[in-house]
Amino acid sequence: VPNMPEVKANRKCQAAETGLSLEMANKLNNVMPGSGGTSCLERYEYAKHGVCFGFDPDSYFGAMVRLNGEIKRSPVGDFLAKHYGQTVSPADFAAVARAWGPQSVKAFKLTCNGNPAYLTEMQISLNAATINAPLATSAFLPQPHPGNCGAQFILDKVGH
Repeated sequence: VPNMPEVKANRKCQAAETGLSLEMANKLNNVMPGSGGTSCLERYEYAKHGVCFGFDPDSYFGAMVRLNGEIKRSPVGDFLAKHYGQTVSPADFAAVARAWGPQSVKAFKLTCNGNPAYLTEMQISLNAATINAPLATSAFLPQPHPGNCGAQFILDKVGH
């Protein structure tokens, strides 16, 4: 695992270049708005998360692109797509997240911002030992905090 210095979110471009291949960079651009260019988001994400897995950049972002597709094709992805621009509740979301089993609900951390609240980030805690396998019940790990979304939040209609 490379010895990379800690990276701060407000200093993304100070992170080392990832060495990502052009092929993977193109795939990543389709699922991670803000990657490449002057945002340096992919540098930050790799330095903060990718090196912990011991993956080279193409393997890390390849897993990320694959998992993004699996989520989009899942009941969670269907729920998000059907409710863009609408107000939903954490209970609505949890009912769909249970598709992988009741414990999977606690693996999702929903972060909202603004007034009214918009869902701005969804983190999913996964068992590192299952990262290269298709999503299954055993892949999900509980997070210590469910996020900050209140009783209702809006799914931005920009889409996924």
